[in-house]
Amino acid sequence: MRILGLDPGLQNTGWGIVQKKGNSLSYVAHGVVKTNAKQSLAERLNFLYQGLIAVLEQFQPQEAAVEETFVNQNPASALKLGMARGVVLFSPASFGLQVFEYSANKVKKSVVGAGHAQKHQVAQMVSWLLPMMPKDVTDDAADALAVAICHAHHRELNQKLATLK
Repeated sequence: MRILGLDPGLQNTGWGIVQKKGNSLSYVAHGVVKTNAKQSLAERLNFLYQGLIAVLEQFQPQEAAVEETFVNQNPASALKLGMARGVVLFSPASFGLQVFEYSANKVKKSVVGAGHAQKHQVAQMVSWLLPMMPKDVTDDAADALAVAICHAHHRELNQKLATLK
């Protein structure tokens, strides 16, 4: 099972892919889709969509998981982030994937063991869980890999809950 984890952002959307075989996880790939702040919002959202579709086409994941975002105090920023998050949710769905969502606290607790872990703790634990991962992973990509790891740990439960609906 190949899982795509996504950490949404308008400027930087991190992505990471892990392979789950039985109880073991392995690193596949990671990256960040970076938009140009000088472009219009529509152009940035389109660039984000195209970048994610390229990742989906290249790596062919079977499921996707997205980190939920917290509400920003600036309404304009929150709205733009919400639009970017919509693109991040829509891209794998348009590719035919089931998309799961996890709160930041659940991701951190699943990976680090503490729901309020610092970014460097998440990155450190991700590198420990995925020893073949390159050392140059950015925070956004490490967060996305953490989302994928979280989903790998919770997917069976999510599937059982989905059949009950």
